[in-house]
Amino acid sequence: MEDSSQKIKELVDQAQSIVITSHKSPDGDSIGSSLGLFHILKTWGKNVQVVHPDPAPEFLHWVPGQEQIIDFETKAEQASKALQSADLIFCLDYNEPSRVGDAMQAVLVASPANKVMIDHHLHPADFCQVVISETTACSTCELVYKWLEAINQLDDINEISGACIYLGIMTDTGSFRFPSVSASTHEIVAGLIRRGVKHYLIHESVYDTNTVDRIKLRGFALSEKLVCLNDIHVAYASLSEAELKKYNYQKGDTEGLVNQILGIQGIKMAVLFVEKDGKVKISFRAKGDYFVNELAKTHFEGGGHAYASGGISSESLEKTVGKFVTFVKDFIPKA
Repeated sequence: MEDSSQKIKELVDQAQSIVITSHKSPDGDSIGSSLGLFHILKTWGKNVQVVHPDPAPEFLHWVPGQEQIIDFETKAEQASKALQSADLIFCLDYNEPSRVGDAMQAVLVASPANKVMIDHHLHPADFCQVVISETTACSTCELVYKWLEAINQLDDINEISGACIYLGIMTDTGSFRFPSVSASTHEIVAGLIRRGVKHYLIHESVYDTNTVDRIKLRGFALSEKLVCLNDIHVAYASLSEAELKKYNYQKGDTEGLVNQILGIQGIKMAVLFVEKDGKVKISFRAKGDYFVNELAKTHFEGGGHAYASGGISSESLEKTVGKFVTFVKDFIPKA
């Protein structure tokens, strides 16, 4: 990591216009790593913008600097101009250009800028000049912190940039409960708290701002749509577009729901199917000796981590769930 870290610092020093990008359907790690790096580069006096494929969900609107993110979905011309004129583009929390969506991918790939990847997902594609890819890292925010540590710039982290970095670590580890959490993770968090980060406020901002409609939607999913395949320790729930509409769905309302399903006693794999805009978005979670990345990759155009993956389906909700039930047994550990 040391060689790559120094190369990235050299590229930053030389750059006149920097753009930070991340994946479609933003989450705590993509927002946190993007804005954490944004604030750091600002303290270095750099000209930097953040361009994301689509807007952040409401529960992440509190993050410092969120209002400055240019999203391609609603500001395509401005976002395209930023990407085309940049001489350095950071690709954070994704390792394959398709993860930014078709429209933004075309502009990203065509940009003549040097590209830097900082990511922790499996199987990185070859589209960046400099890469920091560590699949054992708990989050991209952890890698941003380690990059700053490698170039001796940790003192530039303040309460604002530190809060962004803490956000990504907290959300991508399920509040520090996944196996990807290491002693180093807690040491990083300790360093952030020493720099003034108020961890309890970040937790409250993410997890304690539920609307009544969101609570009702989650209650409906768990009480009426939950299916447990107890013989194979698998549980899943599905929500149709009509059901989302019934509960006035807002982007982010199902965030973390799949983790609640995984928390059921005896369950080792949990899956959530959400129908939206003619497609079915799928969230996979697992624990113990159950893994989900190959299932997501093989049958649902997805992938990710062993214990946390995503997928997509263009088939109907009913057919997608039926396909999962048919093939899931092939990915259950043999006794």
